[in-house]
Amino acid sequence: MRDVSEKQAADDKVAVVIVAAGRGARAGQANGPKQYQQIGGGAVIARTLDAFLTHPKIGAVVVAIHADDGALFRRAAGANADRVVAVTGGTSRQESVRLGLLALRSHAPGRVLIHDAARPFVDAELIDRTIAAIEERQGALSALPVADTLKRETAEGMIGETVSRAGLHAAQTPQGFPFWPILAAHEKAHHLGKADFTDDAAIAEWAHIPVKIVPGSPDNVKLTWARDIAMADQRLSGGARFPDIRTGNGYDVHAFEPGDHVTLCGVAIPHDRKLSGHSDADVGLHALTDALLATCGAGDIGTHFPPSDPQWKGAASRIFVEHAVKLVREGGGRIANADITLICEAPRVGPHREAMTEALSAMLRISRNRISIKATTNEKLGFVGREEGIAAIATASVVFPGDVPE
Repeated sequence: MRDVSEKQAADDKVAVVIVAAGRGARAGQANGPKQYQQIGGGAVIARTLDAFLTHPKIGAVVVAIHADDGALFRRAAGANADRVVAVTGGTSRQESVRLGLLALRSHAPGRVLIHDAARPFVDAELIDRTIAAIEERQGALSALPVADTLKRETAEGMIGETVSRAGLHAAQTPQGFPFWPILAAHEKAHHLGKADFTDDAAIAEWAHIPVKIVPGSPDNVKLTWARDIAMADQRLSGGARFPDIRTGNGYDVHAFEPGDHVTLCGVAIPHDRKLSGHSDADVGLHALTDALLATCGAGDIGTHFPPSDPQWKGAASRIFVEHAVKLVREGGGRIANADITLICEAPRVGPHREAMTEALSAMLRISRNRISIKATTNEKLGFVGREEGIAAIATASVVFPGDVPE
């Protein structure tokens, strides 16, 4: 078993254990365990991983998988397989969670979320709500009030009584806890041979850890049966519908002035000059902001952040990008990819590309493989070729709900 490294589990981030070791027999085995079956052109578990790995508050992610599924997991997770720690799970969900928590011991953050891989429609808002409810001695459970009338069955298969649904909730995941108390509760249950807990909130209840209920999401369904897989695939594929995909472009340029570094795509790069501008003059992020705003018809960066407004003097340009992302998401958009080309003779961009990609992944809340950062010179031509400044071109593609109108 591997422990999460210090770099992966920063104290200010929330760790996640994703449970993916089950066989999913009820969903049918013809296409493999349900977490690896295809929905909308990708594996169930790939969509689940993407929801957490693109969330800015999430740090280390541990996935508990079946001992036979190593190669299957890497194929399904793709590039994200290298961003998580995969551990061998146990024979029960409870044991898999315990093993996942143990992998976080060495450099554990204060809080941890536990989530089922077979819930691929978890969204950022639900993750935020769950994290916000975790306290030093309090867990959080995402759940929905029970809406159906409940009946208790007799041994003869008849209705014995109608059960009041007042105060009853259907539990979902993620479930969140302070790390050390929930690990201690799992360890105690393991040593006492208590293996009949169906979720982590039940273990917390047994261990006298208070758990606060937070509103779940009706979209956050657990894929259990074969028909659930088929419906999820139909939901994501949209049948014959033509998706509303919008592409926006942005362009920006800033001149050099005396200084000791330039900021490009959120990363400070040592240089003998800096870029001149009212904010931090991050030419890459300014172009990207305009590209994102273009996808929802929201004007340009100057409309939202006028250079005449003193509050933006020296501001970090990530503020502008995150504002544009917020407008896109409020309109129901999902950012599919972002492509930025930086045009300059110096400084060299290549050594900083990984850091730039990481910064953009956090700002846009998309996976790194959906981000492209390129650099080119201007072959000594024009103001860029004379090293008077830097230009940037950005393109962003966003998928909005619904068909493209006639």
